[in-house]
Amino acid sequence: MSFAILADIHSNLEALTEADKYIKKREDIEEIIIVGDIVGYGANPNECIKVCKNISDYIIAGNHDHAAVNPDERLFFNIYAARAAKWTENALNEENVQFLKNLPLTLSKGSFLFVHSSPHNPDEWSYIINNWDARFQFGAFNQNICFIGHSHLPAVFAENNPPDKVDNKFFFSKDEKYIVNVGSIGQPRDRNPKLSFCIFDENEWSLENIRLDYDIKKAAGKILKAELPSGLAERLYNGT
Repeated sequence: MSFAILADIHSNLEALTEADKYIKKREDIEEIIIVGDIVGYGANPNECIKVCKNISDYIIAGNHDHAAVNPDERLFFNIYAARAAKWTENALNEENVQFLKNLPLTLSKGSFLFVHSSPHNPDEWSYIINNWDARFQFGAFNQNICFIGHSHLPAVFAENNPPDKVDNKFFFSKDEKYIVNVGSIGQPRDRNPKLSFCIFDENEWSLENIRLDYDIKKAAGKILKAELPSGLAERLYNGT
């Protein structure tokens, strides 16, 4: 069995649709887990929530999901993120407001933990960017692998020994602990504009990072038409 882990969709319907098309072609994928930030930045929050409800087996909350329905969560946002959160608040229908309010912060499933930002105090929305950040997080969970998003930067961190890598696959040990950032569907920031998500194979204990093209021009055009900050559209083209 394999499962797909998606994060940081950020109301980008074009990217989410492309990822969904790919996943549907993979007969080995039996579950889809979304680790936060369905909304924020982009112009299709209600549509993305609808798709996520339809395709996913589990969804947890991200900071932008919280900020869209709780203004206090925007206090530490930059001006562009705060404006997008306010716009999203006004765009959401009431059903989706309640949906976002009720999302859990974490999901524990066998050998795996799923959380948007970090396993230690997940409601503080800390970033795990490098090995230094990661080293303080391994004591906060007992599972083998913690899947995260939040930074929009795909990465694998190991407590001791990194996984073996063959071609585009990482092979994990059941005697090790890892933190895996699956990257971002809707707003990649690793200077690669292709959407990013991961597929984990429980038989091989292997991980693939999937990168796909999508219609950036259409997604960016919607952002501009909605009169959201133009920088939110521009950054999609260069993955920053």
